[in-house]
Amino acid sequence: MRVHVVGNVCVDTTFRLDRFPAAGETLNASEHADGLGGKGANQAVAAARTGADVRFRAAIGNDAAGAWITEQLSRELDASHLMMLQLPSDRSTIMVDARGENLIVTGASCAAAFDPLADGDFIRSLERGDIVVVQGNLDPDITTACLKVARGAGATTVFNPSPLAAGHRAGLSDVSLAIANAGEAAQLTGMSNPDEAAREIIRQGAGTAVVTLGALGCLVADGEGRIDRFVAPRVAVVDTSGAGDVFCGCLAGCLAAGMDLVAGPPAPAPPAHK
Repeated sequence: MRVHVVGNVCVDTTFRLDRFPAAGETLNASEHADGLGGKGANQAVAAARTGADVRFRAAIGNDAAGAWITEQLSRELDASHLMMLQLPSDRSTIMVDARGENLIVTGASCAAAFDPLADGDFIRSLERGDIVVVQGNLDPDITTACLKVARGAGATTVFNPSPLAAGHRAGLSDVSLAIANAGEAAQLTGMSNPDEAAREIIRQGAGTAVVTLGALGCLVADGEGRIDRFVAPRVAVVDTSGAGDVFCGCLAGCLAAGMDLVAGPPAPAPPAHK
């Protein structure tokens, strides 16, 4: 099964500080660096690193940043499906404090203008059984259309509705698997309890819901109301930015390899008799 990731890509500039600045305050960072970012790119690279066959679709600007993005992506996956627009490439500024917490602001003109259905190649490339992953970075109506087209083609649709569009209620009727963190799930459903929020996501149309709980792991709710819980391993936190994206991408890659969402990897084939 091929994994199609439709979303955004940008240049991330990360600043590391002991603490976040107060309003109007200027702080010197202990270090700073540019890197490849964007929820779509993060998820595509994570899926590719599981060994999945990944096709990534996003928009870049016709500028030096766009050329740099293409070069960086080419080291990880097939970057031939990027669409070039006459706009500045998207950028994010990330501040990370000593605890690993982050604040992020993004300029997303390319993502806002991107329509992956415009030239028809995305639709033609879909095959029954493929996995299509989308986030909340694109125009909400375009995201809804992508999910509908993918579901109609027989693909498994994975929707990570982040960032949540202000004033827009995400439609979940064409979503096979919805993945949201606890805060996003609460915003989507109005329910602060993650179990109740997961069940409400199912009632809104998703086939299955995963709610991530940070250091506490995650839970999975199915259409029968059953909830399974998974504990996260304890690790030393370096930087939490992109953690949810890595989760989504790795999960999509593992599903493409045949892993069951709850049961885990398929049983190995018995050895052949000689």
